[in-house]
Amino acid sequence: MKPRIREVIIVEGRYDKNVLSQVVDAVILTTEGFGVFRDKEKLAYFRRLAEKRGVILLTDPDGAGFVIRNYLKGALPQQQVKQAYVPDVAGKERRKRKGGKEGKLGVEGMSPDVLLTALRRCGATFEGEEHVPASAGITRADLMDKGLIGPGSASRRAVLLQTLQLPEHLTTAGLLDALNLLLTRAEFDAL
Repeated sequence: MKPRIREVIIVEGRYDKNVLSQVVDAVILTTEGFGVFRDKEKLAYFRRLAEKRGVILLTDPDGAGFVIRNYLKGALPQQQVKQAYVPDVAGKERRKRKGGKEGKLGVEGMSPDVLLTALRRCGATFEGEEHVPASAGITRADLMDKGLIGPGSASRRAVLLQTLQLPEHLTTAGLLDALNLLLTRAEFDAL
């Protein structure tokens, strides 16, 4: 039986939706790629859903996916949005003749285990599971102390993103969110 998720999951396209619907029982909606930029009604619908049930953004780990993610992140109520990230994996989806510009698999190319892990990491509400992950309390100042932001931090941040299997395009704010969801305070301090 597929695990049931309370939040609405927003993905880029119908193939992402199809693959994800085979993994979880949830309301899964698509942005139709960049179509969400022109569709004010769909955006208003996403806002209402975010206020009622919360949403999870699950976009591809490429540049286009992050443009869509950042647009929605700014347009939806921030406290009602969870960010799910799939790792950077080189390759192409089976249905495509050639891969994307960046040569990475998108959501549709991920295994069910990877998708479930991404949803668990972001704090998705799985029905029947009482555990609510607590934030590790990591701040921007902590990132600065570790040399993950500021001058000369790009290479250290890239290594950390790769180690944690997070997308290379992750912003500093996104990294902070991910660290608070993925690590305990002790694990962060041990980095």
